[in-house]
This record gives sequence, C-alpha cells and structure tokens, in this order.
Amino acid sequence: MKDLLCPQCKIHRFCVKNELGESVVVTVTEQLEIIPIHAHESLIGFDLTLLFCLGCSWSGSPESLTGSKHKKRY
Repeated sequence: MKDLLCPQCKIHRFCVKNELGESVVVTVTEQLEIIPIHAHESLIGFDLTLLFCLGCSWSGSPESLTGSKHKKRY
C-alpha cells in the first residue's frame, strides 16, 4: 500500500487540525484513507477535508495529492 504525496514537495506526511488548533500527523493511502501515524491517536473531531504538508507551505484536500515520487519521463 502506497501513501499519496504532497503535490508540491513530494513527501507523505501531513497534519490535520481540529477547532482548537490541535493537530495530528497523518498519511493518506491510495484509497484516500487518512491514517494517523501513531495508532493510538484518534481523528474524531479533526477536519479531514484539509491537509497541511509537513514539508512545505502546501495545504489542500486529500484528492489533490499525487501518487508517485518520480516524474514520468517521455
């Protein structure tokens, strides 16, 4: 199972936030399932529609992520 990547910097770690500004670090599977990197953490109450990249300034929806670390060469 591959994790989806940031469209800007190509890393696979993001955070999601709740109304209090607390955050949880997550990854996103190819099936757009958002999974906390620490199994004991819950995503209840967190906004799963907006991801914040941990490697750059990008933020966006899970559907905006890319699937490959390598660009295709033609």
